Amino acid sequence: MRLSVVFAGLNGAIAVALGAFATHSMAGEEMSHARDLVETAAHYQLVHAAGVAAIAALAHQVPDERLLRWAAYAMLAGILFFCGALYVIAFAGISAFGMVAPIGGLAFITGWLMLAGAGWKRFSA
Repeated sequence: MRLSVVFAGLNGAIAVALGAFATHSMAGEEMSHARDLVETAAHYQLVHAAGVAAIAALAHQVPDERLLRWAAYAMLAGILFFCGALYVIAFAGISAFGMVAPIGGLAFITGWLMLAGAGWKRFSA
């Protein structure tokens, strides 16, 4: 779970930096769509970085942490595919990456459901 904490911290820092970049450097009406994409991606990246950090903290409370480990992996995959696709569209203008974003969205949902399953499993006894 050490890598989960490292990745959570790195993703949090990247999200804040890119969100600030979008707010301060992507001014003007011609940049509004790209700015919106970056702000959305940064928001999701930051929320899920916090989710990964919470999962890493919970792993010490759960005897069998495999489900939590996979939940963290799923959220990290979501960051890569969903947020990454939005960043590519915003910065490179390659709109075909819009087809990749739903994969990341499904990974986010899967991660949250795995977290719920781990909680159910841990606290149902």
